[in-house]
Amino acid sequence: MTETAKAITPEPAACPEERVAIFEERRDQIHRIGEGTFSMACNRDSLAGAVSQRACVFCGSRVVLYPIADALHLVHGPIGCAAYTWDIRGSLSSGPELHRLSFSTDLQELDVVFGGEKKLAKALDELIPRYEPKAAFVYSTCIVGLIGDDLAAVCKAASARHGIPVIPVQSEGFKGNKREGYLAACKAMRTLVGTGDIQGISRLSVNIMGDFNLAGETWIIKDYLTRMGIQTVAGITGDGRVDDLRRAHGAGLNIVQCSGATQDLAKMMRDDFGIPHLKVSWIGIEDVAESLYAIAEHFELTQPELATGPDGGIMDRTSALVRDELATLMPQLKELRRDLEGKRAAVYVGGSFKAFSLVKAFRHLGMEVVIVGSQTGTEEDYRELAAICAPGTIVVDDANPLELSAFIKEKDVDIFVGGVKERPIAFKLGVGFCDHNHERKIALEGFIGMLNFAKEVHASVMSPIWQFVPRREALNSSSSSSEEA
Repeated sequence: MTETAKAITPEPAACPEERVAIFEERRDQIHRIGEGTFSMACNRDSLAGAVSQRACVFCGSRVVLYPIADALHLVHGPIGCAAYTWDIRGSLSSGPELHRLSFSTDLQELDVVFGGEKKLAKALDELIPRYEPKAAFVYSTCIVGLIGDDLAAVCKAASARHGIPVIPVQSEGFKGNKREGYLAACKAMRTLVGTGDIQGISRLSVNIMGDFNLAGETWIIKDYLTRMGIQTVAGITGDGRVDDLRRAHGAGLNIVQCSGATQDLAKMMRDDFGIPHLKVSWIGIEDVAESLYAIAEHFELTQPELATGPDGGIMDRTSALVRDELATLMPQLKELRRDLEGKRAAVYVGGSFKAFSLVKAFRHLGMEVVIVGSQTGTEEDYRELAAICAPGTIVVDDANPLELSAFIKEKDVDIFVGGVKERPIAFKLGVGFCDHNHERKIALEGFIGMLNFAKEVHASVMSPIWQFVPRREALNSSSSSSEEA
């Protein structure tokens, strides 16, 4: 029996709580705060056979590039890879919606034997005249990396024939993990940045990076920035446009939310164009306010002559914005908190920045996060998470369903925050669920997003259905027996 197979053997109990089985190879990717010296292995390639939650390189590249709405997205590989479409990961557009279509070269056995370059060239020659995209992204998949198709040469020739950028995305799935896909996407976007005209761009301007406008969040943030007197040059990549990417080097600042997805591009733009960047988060009261103030402070220090005006300075406008938003938000949160005080939450999300913000957001609701993890966090991220969570909290990197199920039962949580892959786990265990990843239809960013989040958490946690699930029935029956006695 392999070490992985031995994972079903429980650990000896080290505390009053029942300890759960984990894969031997993953013990160093799980830490309980307060138990021993903090150490977390992370950013590993996914463990074969562990049913890991982390996705492949190709998936990571599509996550980042997909919201560019006026570009053609062509998957060079078997048809199965092209199933990762707009319907799986939503992204709203205020204009063109070419990103909602998914195209594939549909490589077959003969293509694997004789090569797929001709098929790729033919596909581009058919699709580009038909849809007239501003650019085309061509994604390399595992099989293409194995058979050795020269993706770059085919794309270069197609670009010359059609007069638009045709950009190879070197995203062979076996190359690593999802973070490698983020890097491949950033390298692809970098070929566009710096090729457009930057006339008319204000020095008080930003690129919104790492937000994907899943439910209109980019528009919320743009509104805040407009009220502060700041121009948005490009959404990278939420509600994205090829021409905006081309002139993104004219912005005065890059504000980076999902650092794993777009931090590499921000660093490239800093090195190549001298554009500074700030890490921000648009989730939760504290982080949204701190992000807005940090942006205002940056321009107040670097562009003092532009940051003031007859209607007051940028910091004054920011303070007024935050004050007005909180005046509406806080009384409503107070009402919801009365029911949620003392409840327990589990958080497992894609980007670690969400985990930080959600821990703080739950505190505003009087709730405690007892399990927290992400797919793509770094050791530094997890150290910071451990610093803001209570002793006993389980911190996990790249979890699998077995672990998540066991931890949820151990900690007896009231709500699980995750994505589409985690939803069945929660419902099978009789736990409330909140989708905070790709499939949601209600915005959860900004101040209005905090209210939406609080309402969803309240509706899920307080639903009477949970008293009828097996784990609650046992507690309810024991409580009733005690009262009768």
